[in-house]
Amino acid sequence: MNVSVVLFTSDLRVHDHPPLRAALNRGNHVVPLFVRDPAVDRAGPPAPNRLAFLAACLTDLDAGLRERGGRLVVRTGDPVDEVCAVVREADADDVHMAAGCSGFARSREDRLRRALEADGRRLYVHDGVVTALPAGAVTPNGSDHYAVFTPYYGRWSRERLREPIAAPRRVPVPDGIRSDDVPAPADVPGVSAGLATGGEKEGRKRLTAWLGRGADTYEEGHDDLAGDATSHLSPYLHFGAVSAAEAVHRARSRGGHGAEAFVRQLCWRDFHHQVLAARPDAAAGDYRTRHDRWRRGKEAEADLRAWREGRTGYPVVDAAMRQLAHQGWMHNRGRLLTASFLTKTLYLDWREGARHFMELLVDGDVANNQLNWQWMAGTGTDSRPNRVLNPVIQGKRYDPDGAYVRRWVPELAGLEGAAIHEPWKLPGLERARYDYPDPVVELADGLARFKHARDRD
Repeated sequence: MNVSVVLFTSDLRVHDHPPLRAALNRGNHVVPLFVRDPAVDRAGPPAPNRLAFLAACLTDLDAGLRERGGRLVVRTGDPVDEVCAVVREADADDVHMAAGCSGFARSREDRLRRALEADGRRLYVHDGVVTALPAGAVTPNGSDHYAVFTPYYGRWSRERLREPIAAPRRVPVPDGIRSDDVPAPADVPGVSAGLATGGEKEGRKRLTAWLGRGADTYEEGHDDLAGDATSHLSPYLHFGAVSAAEAVHRARSRGGHGAEAFVRQLCWRDFHHQVLAARPDAAAGDYRTRHDRWRRGKEAEADLRAWREGRTGYPVVDAAMRQLAHQGWMHNRGRLLTASFLTKTLYLDWREGARHFMELLVDGDVANNQLNWQWMAGTGTDSRPNRVLNPVIQGKRYDPDGAYVRRWVPELAGLEGAAIHEPWKLPGLERARYDYPDPVVELADGLARFKHARDRD
């Protein structure tokens, strides 16, 4: 009996899964394996939303494998130790896994390869599983990665992506391989009340529904905060419950300007992954330093706390922060606004914002979260590093009738028109009716402080 192990990481699905297909092609039995690595939990902030969503994805993956005669084997511990233990238990010849982009993932692959080779086994790492196009597939002349999105998108768009792979009909798993219990989402405490349901089945259903109904208006409506016209697929892409390559193929088959605008967003995801693969230190340090001396001290801490709690006095910023707390997700325009406000208006370190997002975002992804934060802070790949988004102007433009603000800042529900974006302009007695804070900083003062900080260097 020939046995291969398939190590699942950020690819929790049975459809369009090259490592699983390759393992089935090589042997007549496979061991689908997921290792819960305590080091991942220790490395970052608490992330109950992602843990609950992960548990739902693992439960669904196990169900998908059982429908095909298999099951998911779950272990807890150092992934190299656990994989090698399973390999010995199953007398497997090789291990298949998806290529990662982060420094952590690359280190894990290197350690596992050395351990397996020392035992006479082999590791196969498959590209283009987590992203639509492998991270290093296209490079400009004289560099190992694209540092600007537009030329990357032009090159990426001309590349031929691999064809999606059908889910296997059978996944035979050898008997006698020990497994921990598959974690249950209900066992995770501290989860956001409005967290989406995880898993491949749910992700594929959402992709199909959105391409059928939402893609046509995506190009015009993706910035409409109240309209909420985005796909909401980012958590499923993050955990690999939906294949990025398959999503691109299906969107292109659907056709139309909206579908292509959606494909462009998938390209942004690939862009950030190829930047991180080439510059893994950008996960914690400036990609391009501006020599910022971010604010510190009690006043800065109070401003940071107000931002986290959605009590800055700027309604559209607070609405987005409260959406994040309730859903573990935030509209993309809201992410830009809140990041600009923290880093440019409050002049606080982007790492503080990135950490808070990673604590709550169900789609919290090192590549996309950290590099989007750097893009907005001006320390990343943005060609206009000093751009500042005015929350009042942005609110009026992308939430013109205030529906988004009223949804997430109920204390302002009685306001109409422009007043909902500038409640501090209300007459004294009327303003007193609303239990809502004054702005933590005047926008002009915040802008002047930021310009002075950047100009001095």
